Amino acid sequence: MMQSSVFAEMQRKFRSSRSPYRDLAWSLLLWGVALILFTRGLDQLPLRDWDEGTVAQVAREIWQHPDTWLHPTLHGQPYLNKPPLLHNLIALSYHWFGSADAGSARLPGAILTATSVPLLYYLGRELWPHRAPALWASIVYLTWLPVVRHGRLAMLDGAILCFCLLWMLCLLRTRRNLRYALGVGLALSLVGLTKGLMLALLFGAISLGFLLWDTPRLLTHPGFGLGMTLGAVPLGAWYLAQWTYYGQDFLIEHLLNQSAHRVWQAVERNSGPPWYYLIEFLKYGFPALIFVPAALKRVWQDQNLSWARLILVWSGGYFGAISLMGTKLPWYSLPIYPPLALGVGVILADIWQQLQQQGHPSRDPRPCYPKLWRWGFVVMALVAWGGAAILAASLMESGFLDHEMTHLTVTLLAAAMTLTMTASLIAQRNPMMPMVLFWGWLISLLLFVTSSDWVWELNEDYPVQPVATMIREETQGEPIYTSHPYDRPSLNFYANRPIISASPHELYQHWHGNQRICLLLDYDSFEQLGLDGGAIVGRTEDWLLLCHEEPGTMASPTRSQGWAFPPS
Repeated sequence: MMQSSVFAEMQRKFRSSRSPYRDLAWSLLLWGVALILFTRGLDQLPLRDWDEGTVAQVAREIWQHPDTWLHPTLHGQPYLNKPPLLHNLIALSYHWFGSADAGSARLPGAILTATSVPLLYYLGRELWPHRAPALWASIVYLTWLPVVRHGRLAMLDGAILCFCLLWMLCLLRTRRNLRYALGVGLALSLVGLTKGLMLALLFGAISLGFLLWDTPRLLTHPGFGLGMTLGAVPLGAWYLAQWTYYGQDFLIEHLLNQSAHRVWQAVERNSGPPWYYLIEFLKYGFPALIFVPAALKRVWQDQNLSWARLILVWSGGYFGAISLMGTKLPWYSLPIYPPLALGVGVILADIWQQLQQQGHPSRDPRPCYPKLWRWGFVVMALVAWGGAAILAASLMESGFLDHEMTHLTVTLLAAAMTLTMTASLIAQRNPMMPMVLFWGWLISLLLFVTSSDWVWELNEDYPVQPVATMIREETQGEPIYTSHPYDRPSLNFYANRPIISASPHELYQHWHGNQRICLLLDYDSFEQLGLDGGAIVGRTEDWLLLCHEEPGTMASPTRSQGWAFPPS
């Protein structure tokens, strides 16, 4: 009898709208699905250029020389670009798996991004008394393509999503328990130790704006300031350690050149108009993009409520800040997806409630969908069907079965069927529409991340692994210069050494110097520079590797070349 009463009490608590057991069950389910989506097939594709190659190389040098964990290096030189929190986590991953490769480099960031999904769920539970908006917001966030793609890469931005959501969750809980102010400070340290002081200050300003609007009493409570200060000690200690070790060089390079300069000028030519991120969202925000206008309208109407205030301040403040910055990169927009997902979650929860009310005599159980939704999904479905048809026709014309093209065709077919069924359910005013849409979209994403196309930037330039293998096998540590118009961090990682881009004139000067060097040249540059074929020590489909013991001979360049940075 005692056991049955205890079981009945546990069952009653689990079914309660505020049941911690049910919340834990949902969060674990979301985390499990997210781990599958974010970690599946991480090692199938090589690292891409720029952030991935650089982060992975810095982490490898920490792994090889653990005493550099506080003052990391990049190819032996001080690395002052970003704080090394994620780099150290990747170094631990290398140590755990025993090798530095794409899978072990991407895993820590992918796990942190997956962890951000249940954090968003708990954030929603702080905002709403009912579970449905938090659950739908988490599903929307989990299935947003930019979050999935960048969260799987060896970059800092997936970790930032996790730490920012932890920050906001602790901030909301501080309203009823001041001990969470310490969590806010610790989250501030995590953000700052991942991407620097400027982003921590931006989220601090967003938090301040929200509290001024929603809970100004917290700002005057000494416990709040004390907890924040104690939590921020690790960040302050790291900056003090860097300033003590590097001196003024750290202040100039890290705080000025790599942080503050990005606000008012385009660093490394990564610029764009003020509407740059709006275009990025229109390009990659589907299918949940179609719900955002209705979500923003609902948020504006309910701005007297805490959840709407948080979404307005977070999304508006962050979007405005990055739009006004001089430097613009696609992944800077990632922290805007959680607040937008919260807004969309409210809209989808209203639709789902219609399903719960079926059979109620006083209510129409069928939701009224905007016409924009139906036609939007019709257009998206037609695009997906068209893409699948083009790929299928290409397969038939080629006469042989290409595995990767077949995989992408199947992915597009899954997306097309999902979008078509969604459009049909909208036309029928069926409240099952959200369930069908996001279940089908999750399957499509699972197919997509197991293909060779989810890192599509790899198709923008030559594959680096064959070239890196040639360099490792045919050279003995000599400086290597290349005719490629820009440095490729991914090549540097796989070759485990810097390959330096140089102009034709610089190549000429290096070849005639007194130092033993090697040149990595494309075939056109080889012919243009008039090199002796006897210096060739290796070749791939597109590249020649040349080395010499003594100063070489080479004709002067016959024409100039334009050397430019690639598009970011």
